[in-house]
Amino acid sequence: MTTPETITDKPDTLMPKPNDKPIHEVRFGAIKAAIWRNDTVIGVRYNATFSRLYKDRENGQWKSSDSFGRDDLLVLAKVADSAHTWICEQAQEKESNPQESDPRKTVTNR
Repeated sequence: MTTPETITDKPDTLMPKPNDKPIHEVRFGAIKAAIWRNDTVIGVRYNATFSRLYKDRENGQWKSSDSFGRDDLLVLAKVADSAHTWICEQAQEKESNPQESDPRKTVTNR
């Protein structure tokens, strides 16, 4: 996984711009979570968006949806759990090492 680009939004911006890249992604099969870092006036906040990847039968192109079927729900729960764990780890790293609290410096696959 590559290191995401620095987010240059204003500190009080809550949602990322469309061209921004997530700070971290978690993917199990076709289900994916994108984790976004939001620098706010009250500190760093993280948001997650979830999607399901699928291949369009008509043109063969990959697309994404935010709709999940019965068979996707347990995988979605696992992806959400992993995203939650990663976000909590960022808070723990910040508390234990406030000098190096910017997770954009190194992103590891987990």
